[in-house]
Amino acid sequence: MSIQNIYIDFGGVLVRTEDKGPRTRQAERLGMTYRDLEKIVFESETSRRASTGEIPEEAHWQAVAKALRLPRAEADQVTAEFFAGDRADQTWLDFLRGLRPERQVCLVSNAWSGLRAYIARQKFDDVFDEMIVSAEVGLMKPDPRIYRLALEKLGALPEESVFLDDVLVNVEAARSAGMAGIHFTQPEQALEELKQLLANHR
Repeated sequence: MSIQNIYIDFGGVLVRTEDKGPRTRQAERLGMTYRDLEKIVFESETSRRASTGEIPEEAHWQAVAKALRLPRAEADQVTAEFFAGDRADQTWLDFLRGLRPERQVCLVSNAWSGLRAYIARQKFDDVFDEMIVSAEVGLMKPDPRIYRLALEKLGALPEESVFLDDVLVNVEAARSAGMAGIHFTQPEQALEELKQLLANHR
């Protein structure tokens, strides 16, 4: 059966921290390690709550500023500096654009409420037929319900779908839902795997 539907993650896949300099300098200035800073931003309770839409993204960043012992008024500056080294992968974005309209492309991301607006500002919302943002739907990968929702959004069959993510447990959950799965470890590796899969399932 042919692969007609491509589901893909966002952070760590289509946009990655290619320049670790800004975040490293930020951590050093705050007297902590790079990893500790990332844990506060991505693995805190407020991050989880923002990712399920329980609190707005702004509230999470205010909590981050507080955890860093900075004035809440500096939350926007903290955010901008933290993500200053992130880059969109134009090779991947162009490849996905080229799959449409013959195939459907859907973003599935554990992300805060500002993701859709960020994608529009960066002018690559045209890459996707649909976008599923965890903060908007109240579900996070690897919850099986988000994969069912993803299939429903595109009117897709799991056996005609592939799911790409840089987190292995999310890929395994997609496979459990009946989709093909590609674990994104390097951009070139994942792109080659996807091309091979599409070529073998026309």
